[in-house]
Amino acid sequence: MNFSALFWALQVLVGLGLIISATAAIRFKNLISAVIAMAVFSLILSLEFYILQAPDVAIAEAGVGACLTTAMYLLAIKNTTDEEVIE
Repeated sequence: MNFSALFWALQVLVGLGLIISATAAIRFKNLISAVIAMAVFSLILSLEFYILQAPDVAIAEAGVGACLTTAMYLLAIKNTTDEEVIE
């Protein structure tokens, strides 16, 4: 197996991972599960950037996309209630 075939096989696997995690984030009814699926999507995307030889973009995506954004979403969910105010 040559390098080109291995590269394309890895690209297909990463692409499938992106599609699966994005679909999971959309379909989950639980907000925390959806946020975790989005974090997985961001981590797989940072792997894709690393494979495409952009390590600086990969580190930024992992740091901001996966860590910081996920933490902000989880804090926002924690500080809200699921009660509706009826006037």
